[in-house]
Formats: sequence, structure tokens, C-alpha cells
Amino acid sequence: MTSKFSTLLWVMIIAVTLSACAGKRTQEPVSVTQNAQAMYEEAKGVLDSGLFNRAIEMLQAVENRHPFGPLARQVQLDLIYAYYRANNLPQAIANIDRFIRLNPNHPNLDYVYYMRGLTNLKADENAFQSFFGIDQADRDLASTRQAFDDFRILVTTYPDSQYSADARIRMQHIRETLARHELIVADYYMRRGAYLAAANRGKYIVEFFRESPQVEQALELMVQGYDKLGLYKLRDDAYEVLKLNFPNNRTRIGS
Repeated sequence: MTSKFSTLLWVMIIAVTLSACAGKRTQEPVSVTQNAQAMYEEAKGVLDSGLFNRAIEMLQAVENRHPFGPLARQVQLDLIYAYYRANNLPQAIANIDRFIRLNPNHPNLDYVYYMRGLTNLKADENAFQSFFGIDQADRDLASTRQAFDDFRILVTTYPDSQYSADARIRMQHIRETLARHELIVADYYMRRGAYLAAANRGKYIVEFFRESPQVEQALELMVQGYDKLGLYKLRDDAYEVLKLNFPNNRTRIGS
């Protein structure tokens, strides 16, 4: 009986000890936390100095060694910025999407969506520079359209954010960019005899970019495209809208 009691007592002592040890593992020792802070401050100094690739290496080291520490979220935010400034846009987007997925209620999500918009804008700027000289009608502005959606989420969800005012300005610029792009595509189709495609692009501009200065030319292309196709009712309707909104326009149609 005494032997069984002693065995049970030792089992209970071991269980309590293991439980205490497991509880201690959930917190980093003070010395480790201080080391993480020192590593982060050094990495932040390098980031602030503009050495973005080196900063990425140092921030990754902090994240790898202290993935659950009190600085983890800030390190991830700094990595997003560093990747953006280093022009590693795919990695910036990957880190942004991961942050949004894992931190849906983080107080700095407005900044993250702002950076997502900036990153997507920059992606299309880089693509244009890479393919400079190729007919612009062949360009895809998918990332620019995504940037518009990113900024829209920001201004809609966080209207009082310090980044919202700039996001609204960028959205207006994006609208003009997309309208000009659609007009270039419409003209591209017109010059190649794809009259229906040209007219449809013009119609898209009129419907979705009503305030754009490109609307007048879009209506002209609609009139020309429908005329070439023999779609005279659609041509006359487009012409009526053109003359109503732009009475000084010199486009003429036959009877």
C-alpha cells in the first residue's frame, strides 16, 4: 500500500513539474526579448538608411528567431515596406496577403491595404517600362485595376485613415489611366477593322468613366464603328449623345 502511494505521489509531482515547464515556454525570457529588440532596432536603422535588401535579410532574421514575440507584427509590416522599396513586388504582395489573412482585426490594416494598392500600381509601371515600344493596346492593366480595388477598400472601410486622402487622389488618377487605356485599345481595334470590338470599348468608357475627358473620343469611335458595321440605329443613338454633350464636336454622319 505504501509502495503504491509513493508511486502515485511521484507521478503527481512529475505531472505538476512538466505542466509548470510547459507554461513557461509560452513566454520568451527577458534576455531573449531584449535580444529581439536589439536585433529589430538594428534592422530598422538599416531600413531607414535605405539599404532595403540588407534590411530584408535582418528583418527576416528577427522574424525567424522570434516568430511569436511582441515585435512580430511590426517586423512583418516593416518587411512589407522593405520588399516594396526593394522592388520585390511579388514578395511584397505575398507578405501583404499573409498579414491580412492572419490579422483580420489588426489596427494597422489601413496601412496594409494602402501598401497593397501602391504595390499593385508599381507592378504595372514596371511592366510598362519592361515592354516599352510595344503597342500599348497589348498591355494588360490588371494590377492597376486591382490597385483601384485596394484603395477602394481602404477609403470605404477606413474613411478616417491618414492614408485615405491620398488613396482617393490615386483612385482618380487610376480612373483616368484606365479610361485612356480603353481608348487606346478601342483605336487599336478600329485601325485593324475590328469595328464591333472598337465600338464596345467606346461604350465601356461612356458607361464606366462618365466624367473622363476621354468620353468624347469614345463616342466618336462608337459612331464610326457602328457606321462601318451598318448598325445605323446604334450609330444614330451614339451620335445624338455625342452632339448633346459635345455640341462643338465636328463628327458628321450620312443620312
